[in-house]
Amino acid sequence: MLTDADRALLSRPLHAYVATVAKADRLPAPRPVWFDLTPEGDIQLFSTPTTARVARLRAVPRATAVVATPIGEPEHWVAVEGDVTLHDDGAGELAEKLAHRYWGDELDAAHAAVVDEWRRSALVRIVIHPTAVKRFAD
Repeated sequence: MLTDADRALLSRPLHAYVATVAKADRLPAPRPVWFDLTPEGDIQLFSTPTTARVARLRAVPRATAVVATPIGEPEHWVAVEGDVTLHDDGAGELAEKLAHRYWGDELDAAHAAVVDEWRRSALVRIVIHPTAVKRFAD
């Protein structure tokens, strides 16, 4: 489902804008998140279990993630729509992996403290299993 160009874009340390199905009285409100592309082509991210995003995903387990190149690069974006599964396992490890991806291999004291706090927290791993992919490349 993902092309080599999609995988190359989704393997960069960019933000994904994730949208879930909103409540009846609200519009979707995508939020930028760190993410990881799995070898199987799924997109995974983490969250605390009490967020509105997780509550919405428990009610309607579907989401869209959009990733785009930064300004100044040729336009290229990928939108992944899919079914979502929520997992209690692996979220802490994913959070640490992503901290190094986005903050760098050597964490300063403040970032290391955040990672330590995440390790002690009950995090949820959110996995988007693609059912449709849309893309554009300039």
